[in-house]
Amino acid sequence: MTMGEKPKKKLLVLYASQTGNALDAAERIGREAERRGCPASIVSTDEFDASYLPHEEAVVFVVSTTGQGDSPDSFKAFWKFLLQKKLEKDWLQGVRFAVFGLGDSGYQKYNFVAKKLDKRLSGLGATTIIEKGLGDDQHPSGYEGTLDPWMLSLWSTLYQINPKYFPKGPDVKISQDDLIDQPKYRILYHKQDKLESTLLTDSDIIQRARGMSPGKLYKDKSKPDCFLKMTRNEVLTKAGSTKDVRHFEFQSVSSTIEYEVGDVVELLPSQNPSAIDAFIERCDLDPESFIIVGPRETENSGVNEEMVTQLPIKLKTFVELTMDVTSASPRRYFFEVMSFYATAEHEKERLQYFASTEGREDLYNYNQKESRSILEVLEDFPSVQIPFEWLVQLVPPLKPRAFSISSSPLAHPDQVHLTVSIVSWITPYKRTRKGLCSSWLASLTPEEEVHIPVWFHKGSLPAPSQSLPLILVGPGTGCAPFRGFIAERSVQAQSSPVAPVMFFFGCRNKDTDFLYRDFWESHTREGGMLSEEMGGGFYTAFSRDQPKKVYVQHKIREMSKKVWDLLCGGAAVYVAGSSTKMPSDIMSALEEIVSEETGRSKEDASQCLKGLEKKGRYNVEAWS
Repeated sequence: MTMGEKPKKKLLVLYASQTGNALDAAERIGREAERRGCPASIVSTDEFDASYLPHEEAVVFVVSTTGQGDSPDSFKAFWKFLLQKKLEKDWLQGVRFAVFGLGDSGYQKYNFVAKKLDKRLSGLGATTIIEKGLGDDQHPSGYEGTLDPWMLSLWSTLYQINPKYFPKGPDVKISQDDLIDQPKYRILYHKQDKLESTLLTDSDIIQRARGMSPGKLYKDKSKPDCFLKMTRNEVLTKAGSTKDVRHFEFQSVSSTIEYEVGDVVELLPSQNPSAIDAFIERCDLDPESFIIVGPRETENSGVNEEMVTQLPIKLKTFVELTMDVTSASPRRYFFEVMSFYATAEHEKERLQYFASTEGREDLYNYNQKESRSILEVLEDFPSVQIPFEWLVQLVPPLKPRAFSISSSPLAHPDQVHLTVSIVSWITPYKRTRKGLCSSWLASLTPEEEVHIPVWFHKGSLPAPSQSLPLILVGPGTGCAPFRGFIAERSVQAQSSPVAPVMFFFGCRNKDTDFLYRDFWESHTREGGMLSEEMGGGFYTAFSRDQPKKVYVQHKIREMSKKVWDLLCGGAAVYVAGSSTKMPSDIMSALEEIVSEETGRSKEDASQCLKGLEKKGRYNVEAWS
């Protein structure tokens, strides 16, 4: 920089990510800014001191919304800081900002975190650069369908505000061959003969591998809480059902199991061993080599201090435990980096097209719509040989899969039960695809004694006290947590009084899809948890057993008087199941009941239910 020349304008990109998507989007925004000549810093909200915000000129926020409108863990402290009453209305005067949210329009609180952040920043005096962008998982191209046009608008508006952001204009890009970034990670290789042969437990190995994986997110627990082994694998659906739903039982093989009803367990699935071998061979890697993975030092080529103290791990083990090579589809940036390493011209051209804005739809049809795995994509472009550093960065991380627990520690000590729909689908090109974790679980038998690493955590359904009346709504596999609730309350009832429970269950056909039928019906009999004499009830909706479809919301309306009486008696509502339409349909049915019983408007009824939500008396756990 010469004398008198002002430093380039810099863009700050702050992100809050729970599963990695917001980080991907933030990095994409940063890359696109740098391609136009504007330096960018990409920082997680839990690593940025919020008190410095007033000193920034332009900030782009990329935030995801999880579950029922929840913010990522990495955003919580940052948001708490922004909510301080002592912050004046002009605290962020002079700061320009843009918000891009990642959400799923199948959920009621779609992009809730992005919306509330956008509103709060404006309330503190900051100025919006452009209208907030709302990425939607339901869009055919995912969040990128919104991100691409939103970014183009961001660049042109920033340029109008101050041309110094993009000295050559917002549309002039540096050639990607000139700007192929260095990978963010480096690999240190170790000779096996120099390593001490230490005896490691499975838990240590998993902690070591996942602790150095780029897929590690905010305060990610690398070490499993315990290992489970399967003791039962039972098909719940009957012949003729369109679904394969299983009841799995597990017991601990290591430490004791600790959870409450309503909790969630995450399982780390195993990948197909032959696919792992094929990936290692295709990428020309040595499966027996020992490696340490760590962040690349940007200031110099020195080795990161943390890497020196880490213990190496076998390359094949690292791939198996951290890199999803068999089920997750790669992101667009993967195709861009592949194009740089393609030696066949026709492959390079095709990959460059896929990575371009013009090729987005064709890439979507080739990649996401067909659910192509990393391995399949690499096999389709044989001239590409990507260095392992890039693969570590770009192959989607192997993520644990979360399931609602369907047992009770009181009724089923030292056991974990799961109710799992085995996922499979046909792609447009008639390929059969299977869910990695559910199909793997379905293939296991108790005799194999496979040790499964698991993590327990709180879901969206807090364990209720036995004195709390309950209105439970759980169609399909949404019944899973409520099997635990009712089993637990049944044990509690043996020694002390318990509050009544109403349970609404739904499925397609009574004869083929009635999950846990014997269990529910046994609790409707005399003195059972769902019996009339206990003040409760069990109500079923079999949607396809009659010409006109009947769903759980219809049954709730039929029982409006009893539902209202229970709500007046302090009941809590718990809803679990598919995120598509069901949760909002249940909310509408309850709004109608409140409106009819009180004579108040639908808007007032809606506010009443929102009040229940705030008090923790309306809880939803939904999944797509």
